[in-house]
Amino acid sequence: MNARSLLAACLMIAALPALGQEGPVLKEGQADVGTLVDALAPAQQKEPVRTRSIRIVRDDVGSAPVSPKPAKVSLLITFDTNSANLTPGAKQSLDVVGQALSSEKLAAARFAIEGHADPRGVSAANLKLSQLRAESVRTYLVENMHIDAARLEAVGKGDRELMNRSNPEAPENRRVTIVNLSRAQ
Repeated sequence: MNARSLLAACLMIAALPALGQEGPVLKEGQADVGTLVDALAPAQQKEPVRTRSIRIVRDDVGSAPVSPKPAKVSLLITFDTNSANLTPGAKQSLDVVGQALSSEKLAAARFAIEGHADPRGVSAANLKLSQLRAESVRTYLVENMHIDAARLEAVGKGDRELMNRSNPEAPENRRVTIVNLSRAQ
C-alpha cells in the first residue's frame, strides 16, 4: 500500500464515527436564547465565485444550485414515559426556545419541530409517539410562548433517524430537533 492509499484509508476511518451524527444534543438547562438564535439562524449564502467561463454551481445531477444545509438544533426534551406529556424541565427549556423563536433574527422564519424516538417497541407506535411529542412541543410554543402556529410544523420521525447508532437506546435518540425551513439569505 502506498502512502496516498494509506492516507485515504486513514481519513475514511476517521470519518466513520461521524456518520449519522448531526451535532450535539442540548440537554435541559444547557441552551440559552443566544445559542439557539445562532444555531437556528439561516446560513448566509455566499455569492458564487465568478470566473471567465464558469460561475454557476450545480448539484451532482445538474438540476439546481447547491444550497447550504438548513439550520437546526437538537434538544433533549423530556416527556413522561411512553407519553407526549412534557415534564416541568422540558417546559423550562421550551420557554427558552420560545424566546429564541421570538427574537428579531428569527421572527419571520418557519420551523419544523421533528420528534424522534429510540427503536424500542414497534416502529409504527414509535412513529405515532414521535408525532404526538412534536405536536406537544408545537402546542406548548403556540399556547404558552405565543409563537404563530403558521410558523411551526410538527413532524414525527419515529425511530428512523438515530443520532447514536452504536447505542440505539441512548437518550439522544429520543429528542426533538428544530429545523429552520427558511431559505438561506
